Amino acid sequence: MFRGVTHINLDAKGRIAFPSRYRERLGALCDGNLVVTVDRDHCLLVYPLPEWEHIEQKLVRLPSLNRSARRLQRLLIGHATECQLDGSGRILLSQPLRDFAGLDKKTVLIGQGNKFELWDELAWTQRRDEWLAEAAESEDLPGDLESLSL
Repeated sequence: MFRGVTHINLDAKGRIAFPSRYRERLGALCDGNLVVTVDRDHCLLVYPLPEWEHIEQKLVRLPSLNRSARRLQRLLIGHATECQLDGSGRILLSQPLRDFAGLDKKTVLIGQGNKFELWDELAWTQRRDEWLAEAAESEDLPGDLESLSL
């Protein structure tokens, strides 16, 4: 389970170093093999390889004549890039992935249970503040969340 928000610097070569608290788990889960792809929110999604393979199988099974399904397949599968944690716990992000998410130097890695999101720090702060403002304005929850107790 990956959770928490971590501020990470992207180095000049386009590498990020995973926090040490995640490295052992990533080693056990996937031997350091990760898949990075794009997300519709203009961040990157980082999956341990076995988790990605489950998602990819579901995406491949979507109906190819459905425009929304094809668009999602093209985005997620088309941009999926395999990465390997190096000895220092870093992965190299390709330039197209960095460009898509607008990643420069300061980034934010957000644990999302079975995966991570990687955001440009400024974009993350702006979106987080938008989401908090929207939540404050609306008291309506989707039906399946009404029974959730925090």
